[in-house]
Amino acid sequence: MITLYGIANCDTVRRARAWLVQAGVAHEFHDFKKRGVPDAEAHAWVAALGWEALLNRQGSTWRHLDPVEQNAVVDQAGALALMHRHSSVIKRPVVRWADGSITVGFKADVWLACLK
Repeated sequence: MITLYGIANCDTVRRARAWLVQAGVAHEFHDFKKRGVPDAEAHAWVAALGWEALLNRQGSTWRHLDPVEQNAVVDQAGALALMHRHSSVIKRPVVRWADGSITVGFKADVWLACLK
């Protein structure tokens, strides 16, 4: 089963979910704004992609953080702690594909390759 992690009101997540539906791809949606960020999954994402790839330093959540909180993110532990406190700093969507691979972001060509 494919699991798409994100936030329901995120435009990119909406486009990604619509793309999966249009392609007829069965998937589960995990809204981490409502259900939280699963600790085991967050660790798996970081192991697969690196914490830097998951941390959205361009978004409004990051920009509105206190500089002390921003400066505390210097390693994996700091990034994971921040992601659990402020799930909106995670780039979206994060997808765990049926084969166990993990991607972040929505790129149709990458997703097509993941479905093969």
